[in-house]
Amino acid sequence: MKNYRLKIQYFGKKYAGWQIQPNVKTVQGEIVSKINIITGSNINLIGSGRTDAGVHALGQIANFQTETDLNLFKFQHSLNSLLSNDVAITEISEVPLKFNSRFDAVKRSYFYLFTNAKSPFYNDYSYQYNPIFNIKTNKLNHISQLLIGEYDFTSFCRKKTDTENMVCNISLAKWKQLKDFIIFRIDANRFLHGMVRTIVGTVLQIAEKNLPSEKIIEIINQKSRESAGRAVVAKGLFLLDVKY
Repeated sequence: MKNYRLKIQYFGKKYAGWQIQPNVKTVQGEIVSKINIITGSNINLIGSGRTDAGVHALGQIANFQTETDLNLFKFQHSLNSLLSNDVAITEISEVPLKFNSRFDAVKRSYFYLFTNAKSPFYNDYSYQYNPIFNIKTNKLNHISQLLIGEYDFTSFCRKKTDTENMVCNISLAKWKQLKDFIIFRIDANRFLHGMVRTIVGTVLQIAEKNLPSEKIIEIINQKSRESAGRAVVAKGLFLLDVKY
């Protein structure tokens, strides 16, 4: 038995997220179907984590096991040839059988991209939200710094979820402006369903209403989705990297 690790990029607009679901197009489903064609067997592709519908990825990690001894260069070329232009396998390597993309991950990194420039080349990859450019990034950073640490993030998770453990440890939450763009970067050991987009929307709400930065702690402590702000749109969110 062999265990292979993939690094994957995808444009999430046309997909109902990463995880296989019945009757909808998913990234995991698309990759699995093409690997099955190449190997002639049904494989189980394990991703480092789920991404929601419309979310993009620059560094999703996944692994699968097969009895087939693959020529890695030929396999990567064949797989990319079968996949649509929305999905690309950028790296492939053989790893120990015990390696698990989901359970062995120690840090996941996301970024969210805002712009105040109207452009057909930005529209599918960023959120054109001009009001954020009226807020000082120092204010956004002051609020977000209070998220760093280990907390129960129930308030930032979708209400309908099968996840029981809501505790996550955030190690970085930072905003930066680069000309026509504002970027929010967040790192944590794990993320809940809808967590990043809800955090972004909540930080914006606190800043726009000029509420005390400590409001974010109050929202965490309430452990109620109703206490947090709206989730921003999916198209500005990217899974950047996964560390092991």
